[in-house]
Amino acid sequence: MPKTYTTISGDKFDWIAKKTLGSEMYMDELIEANIKYRHIYFFPANIVLTIPEVEKKPSPTLPPWKR
Repeated sequence: MPKTYTTISGDKFDWIAKKTLGSEMYMDELIEANIKYRHIYFFPANIVLTIPEVEKKPSPTLPPWKR
């Protein structure tokens, strides 16, 4: 069963990616999984989004030897 997230009024894709996937860097994957909502900038309440499985990316702020 895929993971889901129900929006609250004012949510944005980057905020949802940070809350559910741990980083705004996964916003593209989140939009791809919910392509029919790609045009929404601020979400209204009660939209159910699919949270994709993502491969964790190293933090761009880490030095190369710690990635």
